[in-house]
Amino acid sequence: MRTSFDIPDSLLQRARAEAAERGIPLRQLVCEALTEKLRDSARDDKRWMKSFGKLRSLYQETARIDRLIEAEFGQVEPEDWR
Repeated sequence: MRTSFDIPDSLLQRARAEAAERGIPLRQLVCEALTEKLRDSARDDKRWMKSFGKLRSLYQETARIDRLIEAEFGQVEPEDWR
């Protein structure tokens, strides 16, 4: 697919030089760079989910605390609040 967009001159010069050093067309360099960037972006999107998975052990602790609170509030008689 053909498309067009503006690239700063300095970046285009660097990209052309890199493509020439690697012996590949500029088009291939751009495709590789976009593919790599999008792959990294997908990993970054899921990285936060791994962190929350580490909090799984707190689920049991939260449930335990909820049971304690429920037990304590269950002992309070409505007339005590008057």
